[in-house]
Amino acid sequence: MGVIDIISERTSYRGRYASDRIPREHLQLIMEAGLAAPSGCNKQTTSLIAVDDPDILDKLHAVIQPPIGETAPAMICVLTKRIFAYRDKCYATQDYSAAIENMLLAIVELGYQSCWIEGHITDDDKIGHQMAQILNVPDEYELVCFLPIGIAVEDLKKVKKRPFEERAWYNSFGNRL
Repeated sequence: MGVIDIISERTSYRGRYASDRIPREHLQLIMEAGLAAPSGCNKQTTSLIAVDDPDILDKLHAVIQPPIGETAPAMICVLTKRIFAYRDKCYATQDYSAAIENMLLAIVELGYQSCWIEGHITDDDKIGHQMAQILNVPDEYELVCFLPIGIAVEDLKKVKKRPFEERAWYNSFGNRL
């Protein structure tokens, strides 16, 4: 599949995963794809931790409530460092968003599935902070997202997208020509 096909076909997967281990080479390729993403003013605010140790995964899943991705044999945790880049602007959110999208596409390219889990862990219950403590993340970083990674054992549920014509135009809002 080419990149355009992967973009069109990729969907968030929230089902159960096969227990097959993810080769470290694949985890590295996924993280390299993430770190190849553009970064505002090249501040490179995004860092990543791949977790494939079952004991550490168990510790992480013990704090992720309600549970999600608990059967995945690996996850990548996304860290950000809030660095001001240009005119007192911080592009950390844009940086890690671009990195996550690159990784989601690489995950599908390698034959796996995943889901961007962010709001679930950044709410008032501070799950991301608890996960960061388990992973010994320094205080200047924030764990903002995790991607469970594995082989899907359930059918993918493709979401229906609104038609192109309702969301994209040429030269001015609503112009179809």
